[in-house]
Amino acid sequence: MKNYFYILFFIIGMGCGATSYAQIDPSKTSAAEGIVDLSIYPNPVSNGKIYITTKENLTKDVEIYDVLGKKILATSLFGKELNISKLTSGIYILKIKEGSNSATRKLVVK
Repeated sequence: MKNYFYILFFIIGMGCGATSYAQIDPSKTSAAEGIVDLSIYPNPVSNGKIYITTKENLTKDVEIYDVLGKKILATSLFGKELNISKLTSGIYILKIKEGSNSATRKLVVK
């Protein structure tokens, strides 16, 4: 009986010592790691203009989608001010690409 007891603890001890490792694909980064110091303000917006700033301040390709996934606006932004006065009140998805980095954010229009 004692041998079974020791064998049971040996098997349990071996199982608890097993370690798992996950592989991370460096080509798949999260949105938070995409564009450095991305700032979109004001959000929610009510005056028809939003300002998009980044650390690098390069030309940005901006796309705005409605909640159904339909592209509403696509433009290249050379400065930081984007006119969105033609958008009706609602929630939109803002996709920004700067160089090889990209980020996606929610935009609320009042």
